[in-house]
Amino acid sequence: MSETEQKPPPVVAPWRDKLHEIIFEADTKAGKAFDVFLILAILLSVAVVILSTLHSAEREPYRQIFLGLEWLFTALFTAEYITRLLIVRRPLRYATSFFGIIDLLSILPAFIGIIVPGGERLLVVRTLRLLRIFRIFKLARYLSEATALKNAFYVSRHKIAVFMATVLIVILIASSLMHVVEGNYGNDDFDSMPSAIYWAIITMTTVGYGDITPVTVIGKATTALLVLIGYSLIIVPTGILSAEIAGSGSGTVTTRSCPSCMTQGHDHDAVFCKRCGQSLNPQSPPPE
Repeated sequence: MSETEQKPPPVVAPWRDKLHEIIFEADTKAGKAFDVFLILAILLSVAVVILSTLHSAEREPYRQIFLGLEWLFTALFTAEYITRLLIVRRPLRYATSFFGIIDLLSILPAFIGIIVPGGERLLVVRTLRLLRIFRIFKLARYLSEATALKNAFYVSRHKIAVFMATVLIVILIASSLMHVVEGNYGNDDFDSMPSAIYWAIITMTTVGYGDITPVTVIGKATTALLVLIGYSLIIVPTGILSAEIAGSGSGTVTTRSCPSCMTQGHDHDAVFCKRCGQSLNPQSPPPE
C-alpha cells in the first residue's frame, strides 16, 4: 500500500456501536432512558452522601446501610466508566476529556476514603455529572448556546485580561495607600499589605464584610471611591461577553457524539466530525 493511499476505517463490532449510541447519545429512546437512569442514580448517590453526614447516621445499623449504598453506587459508576472506555475508539482521549475526568472524579473519592478517613465525603463531586442533563429531553439547543458562550469567552480573553489587569492595579494602589495611611495612624487592621489587599478586594466587589474598616478621613474617602469604582467596573465584563454573544450566531445542533474524539454538538445534517473529520456513522469511510 502506497503512502498516499488511505487506510480503511477500523472495523468496529456492532455491539460497541449500539452501546456507544445508548451511552453517549440521547437522540434515541434507549439513549434517553439511559441518561434518565444515570441522572436518578447520581441524585440518589449524592443524597446518600449528604444524609450519611447526619449524627444519627453514625449509629448502627444506619452506618452499615449508608456504607453499603455508597459502595453500591460506586460499583455502578465504576462499571459505567469502564464500559465507556471499552466502547470508544480512543479511550485515552475520552479519559482526558472534560466529561471523562468528571466521570473518574466521581468514583475516586470512595477509594480515597479507604486511605484518608472522610475522603468519601468528596463524592458530592458527582453532582458535576448532572451537566449531562442538557443532553436529556431533547435539550440539544443548549449545546449551541453553551458553545456560543465558550466562544465568547475565548474571543474576549484579551479584553478580559486587560480588565483584570486594570482591577489588579486599582486594588494594589488602594491597598498601598490604606496600608500607609491607616497603618501609620495605628489601625491594626491595615498592619500588612495582604490585609489591605483583602480589604480592597472585599470593598471593590461591594461585599463589605465590615471586619476591616478604616478610621481616617483619607481612608474613608478611599473606601467610598473604591466602592464607586467597583460598581462601575461590574458591568464591564458583562458588556464584553454580551457583545460577543450577540454578534455570534448559533445553529441548531444535536446530541450526537463523535465516536473518535468525543466531540458533541454536531449539526443535524453533519456526516463527519467538525473537529477530527472522522465519520459520525461508523459504517461510513473517512473523508478523503
